[in-house]
Amino acid sequence: MTTDALIAEYFASGPLQGLPQDHFIDGAFTRAVANRKMDTFDPGAARAFHSFAAGDANDIDHAVAAAKRAQRAWGRMKPSARGAILQRTAQLIRAEAGRLAVVESLDSGKTLTEAEGDVAGAARCFDYYAGAADKLQGDSFPIGADYVAFSSQEPVGVTAHIIPWNYPLSTAARGIAPALAAGCTVVAKPAEQTPLTALMLADILYRAGLPAGVCNVVTGTGIEVGSPLVAHPDVRHVTFTGSVRTGIGVMQAAAPNVTSVVLELGGKSPVVVMADANLEAAIEGILGAIYENAGQICSAGSRLVVERAVHQELVDRLATRASALKPGHGLRRPDVGALNSAAHLEKVAGYVEAAKARGIAIAAGGARTVDPQSGQGWFFQPTILDKVTPEDPVIQEEIFGPVLSVQVVDGEEEAVAAANGTSFGLVAGIYTRDFATAHRMARDIDAGQVYINEYFAGGIEVPFGGNKLSGFGREKGLEALRSYTRVKSVAAKISE
Repeated sequence: MTTDALIAEYFASGPLQGLPQDHFIDGAFTRAVANRKMDTFDPGAARAFHSFAAGDANDIDHAVAAAKRAQRAWGRMKPSARGAILQRTAQLIRAEAGRLAVVESLDSGKTLTEAEGDVAGAARCFDYYAGAADKLQGDSFPIGADYVAFSSQEPVGVTAHIIPWNYPLSTAARGIAPALAAGCTVVAKPAEQTPLTALMLADILYRAGLPAGVCNVVTGTGIEVGSPLVAHPDVRHVTFTGSVRTGIGVMQAAAPNVTSVVLELGGKSPVVVMADANLEAAIEGILGAIYENAGQICSAGSRLVVERAVHQELVDRLATRASALKPGHGLRRPDVGALNSAAHLEKVAGYVEAAKARGIAIAAGGARTVDPQSGQGWFFQPTILDKVTPEDPVIQEEIFGPVLSVQVVDGEEEAVAAANGTSFGLVAGIYTRDFATAHRMARDIDAGQVYINEYFAGGIEVPFGGNKLSGFGREKGLEALRSYTRVKSVAAKISE
């Protein structure tokens, strides 16, 4: 069925046919042990559109047991054969891209255009790690002519993946693909707000030739499913994307089993615009940095740090552009999609209302809104808060919505200090025509990734992750494979 036909079906009848509703364990869709269900919501319409399995620790036990049984054979499969399965997975994702994108848009609230980009990115991710599977190689060590010494990279074993609601498919892919390439097995727990595309991905992997038990998906709440997964004694590594508070809990739960973790947590990322910057390029970059996915991005450029000489012109032009962005149901291809839940809308609105009460100037937006066609949905206007002081909560705390907070600075030193002036250190953007200035600032800003003259520059090839409260460890690139392998060294005396 074409994308347009799927959209027409949804708006005509409500639910889509054939959506997954059970866990995916040991190569098959499997009912929850307790046979309970919960709803998933369409944020653009503020209503439930499907139900799915509400799992618990019993389901986690079954999934981890399946992954553990499958580990030995999968880890010892010829690496090029593993890569071939990942390559077929990429091909199937592309073949089913329309359905995946529609479901992703419905489940998350993002625009269909954004969801299509996420699906394409997921396919590219499997392409990339398909090529990496047979390139994990060790070293030899020169300890003398009478010895042979070498290392090999072994899979760590069963890996747990806690997937967030803002990028359900692409975040699942960026963790699952390198884990599988390295020879690990997987138990994934998608966010309860957005469970569907992770289940669809597990089915695609199985149809691409992945053996039963190698990739399992268990759905449900963080308390009932996520907690027993990260604390399970047979899980050897956890990849987590989410909030700082939950990430701390994940570390604590994994610690008794001495399980390794990668944490990709929150951000309050600066976009620094110097007076000599190309303002046209900066405007385009800033708009994408904060309003893509309605600002629900860990690496969103939620702070504009701008030199005083261009502050007013830049804010005025940004306000004009932001005010022209049209919200709407994701399947109608609007400029800005919905926030993911009613609770999250309350959180975002609360930050802006409190900022107004403190007297912060609103240069654009600042209010809730709805899908103009239906009058429904969880939406917030693209918003700009101007001339904010460094200690204000909208500078220091992650709002995770379409809200840009502006800080005015004088000179490079002050700009770097402002950029570093929060507890987060995920990414940063820099706009300047001066090569030396750009690279000094990239050196001095405390962030895991720095973009120069294009926000979100890079791709699956470039390692991604944060410093400070933004977490540790790296995903994407060949660096991601380190999380899923352990080095074994062998030294042998060969002379009598």
